[in-house]
Amino acid sequence: MVMSLYSTAQTVREQSIKEINAAENAFAKMAAEKGVQQAFVFYAAEDAVIKRGNDSLVRGKVGIGNFYATDFFKRALVVWAPNFTDAAESGDMGYTFGNFTWQLKDESGKLIEERKGIFHTVWKKQKDGTWKYVWD
Repeated sequence: MVMSLYSTAQTVREQSIKEINAAENAFAKMAAEKGVQQAFVFYAAEDAVIKRGNDSLVRGKVGIGNFYATDFFKRALVVWAPNFTDAAESGDMGYTFGNFTWQLKDESGKLIEERKGIFHTVWKKQKDGTWKYVWD
């Protein structure tokens, strides 16, 4: 019986890891294809928080949408992929981290690398079964 419960927990966790990876990759694809603002709003949980700058927190979908509505982000492209993903045995929370690169289009439309770094995203499974980030 103990082995069976462990196996079930492992299966739930492993499935959650796959789902979180799929959500993270779809999030990055949407950002590349439809823009940073649309992707960051679509994949945000209602109560999501993003940390930007050294000490700035942006709270909620509306706040995140407003933050990414500036001209800077309309010209920006961000590329990222998870290097590591894990999930709780319960299958309702998980996290990713990896590398990102921000690029900006100059006046001629050429992409110029702006900044590189490491991201860390916390994901939470929603009541409808989708994964949304709660921290980025």
